[in-house]
Amino acid sequence: MWSEILSTAWRARPPAASFGPSPRTPGVSAMAQCEVCGNDYDKTMEITVAGARHVFDSFECAIHAIAPRCEHCGCVVIGHGVEADGRFFCCAHCASKEGHGELRDRTGPQVA
Repeated sequence: MWSEILSTAWRARPPAASFGPSPRTPGVSAMAQCEVCGNDYDKTMEITVAGARHVFDSFECAIHAIAPRCEHCGCVVIGHGVEADGRFFCCAHCASKEGHGELRDRTGPQVA
């Protein structure tokens, strides 16, 4: 709901001079549009995953669209996570609950 309100408010407001001409100006190409929220933005980012190009206006939208989900608990795997047989898990505990008890979380050196 908020994204719709903000998106509508953003489109209704004239762009600031530093953002360049309006995307609705005849003869001017439109700004890139986030594929998740639809926001027209001149500072989008492109992320290519397995050869597919994606355009986002924020890391939040990118994570929502392309981050894997843990196949046990369903949370979004933003960090390393663990993988077994092409399945993603947020941690070794979740992987063990799905029959992959051999996996261990990636950890740094023990601190005494």
